[in-house]
Amino acid sequence: MKVLFFDRQSDLAILPESIAPIVKHALKIEKRSTDEVAIYFVSTEEICRLHQDFFADPSPTDCISFPLDDQQTTGYHVLGEVFVCPKTAMDYVLSSQEEFTEDVYTETTLYLIHGLLHLLGYDDIEDADRQNMRDAEQRVMRSLIEKNLLLK
Repeated sequence: MKVLFFDRQSDLAILPESIAPIVKHALKIEKRSTDEVAIYFVSTEEICRLHQDFFADPSPTDCISFPLDDQQTTGYHVLGEVFVCPKTAMDYVLSSQEEFTEDVYTETTLYLIHGLLHLLGYDDIEDADRQNMRDAEQRVMRSLIEKNLLLK
């Protein structure tokens, strides 16, 4: 599987080699496969622009996903693109330090997983769907933490 990585932000240093193992492990946990997925780490300005352009909401958000090929696609399969804003994770961790014990890399990894799960068909609009998403996030994050596969 090809995991393309684009770092278009300067708020959080991310080791490029830490990304593919996370993506591959998450897909393995979800029993899914693909030939290619693209991961973008972007600035607050870029995530706000994407949020405005595609969802008519100019506010910052944690991640945005764009699915490409569905699972019925034959031949080369491109799962999609995930845009993650590390600055949103940094702001969240700083604003909730009293009750939040994880670090910014764990939070940013969660955003990456959340975006991947959207590409796999999970949603979080309705309550029941949101619970399924949270359960999947916890399942994948628990396994990533056990295997020490978080962003670095």
